[in-house]
Amino acid sequence: MSRESLTRYAWLSIGAAVLTIFLKGTAWWLTGSVGLFSDALESFVNLGAGLLALWLLTVAAQPEDANHHFGHGKAEYFASGAEGTMILAAAASIATAAVPRLWQPQPLAHVGIGLGVSAIAALVNLGVAQVLRRAGKRHHSITLEADGQHLMTDVWTSVGVIGAVAAVAATGWLLLDPLIALAVAAYIAWIGVDLIRGSVHGLMDHALPAEETARVTTILGRYATQGIAYHALRTRQSGHRRFVSFHLLVPGAWSVERGHALLEEIEAVMREAIPHVNVLGHLEPIEHPSSYEDEALDR
Repeated sequence: MSRESLTRYAWLSIGAAVLTIFLKGTAWWLTGSVGLFSDALESFVNLGAGLLALWLLTVAAQPEDANHHFGHGKAEYFASGAEGTMILAAAASIATAAVPRLWQPQPLAHVGIGLGVSAIAALVNLGVAQVLRRAGKRHHSITLEADGQHLMTDVWTSVGVIGAVAAVAATGWLLLDPLIALAVAAYIAWIGVDLIRGSVHGLMDHALPAEETARVTTILGRYATQGIAYHALRTRQSGHRRFVSFHLLVPGAWSVERGHALLEEIEAVMREAIPHVNVLGHLEPIEHPSSYEDEALDR
């Protein structure tokens, strides 16, 4: 699947957000529950995240150009960071609405139908979240993974709110309504911080995951018996793309053609082992002292 076609998942997220805003807004309007209000407000964040994902997935799919030689993949990290920021804003709004209810609890109305409508919205989010998370992992899209993760937090939020509002109706303990809203605010704030942290890691050229790095070192280690070595191994991620660079140390007596053939073989094996990887190898004579002066990032 091309990167451009991933935008269809963003459209799915946008459609689900619009539908759940209507459903959850209706549930809040019917009951007057601040807990259900917090749930409805999070769906507005879902809508903003979906629109942002649509835009940035489109940007990230653009090929390299004269000013962006490594493509536009890092645009996806902005989506993750912006979504985390919107979640924090929603958490603050929920807390602002819930705190006054601690001192002035309000009775709830039409609880049964309100919870039924909210449950339908939760099921919609559950289905879409699973689709987005699977697509994100399959296509190595941090934008889709973040959107799917956020929708799953929305599902668990809805489950907690529905249970709390049902408990309020059953026990008459009105204070439980704002308390669960504050718990929702704290929970989604934690998720927002985690999304922002992941965005920062990506923008700071974070290394490949440990599992993928291990594949690289295992491949390089297989060739040690041929009298070669390697150093200056560096990896980084840029959206769905992976970048690996290393220096291959071969006997100085080898011809350029022989060294190049081995390097091509190693790079091909790495491309087979890691999806969307760009591999850059540099040949050096293993006996020459200058070959060991460039192991660090700055020679």
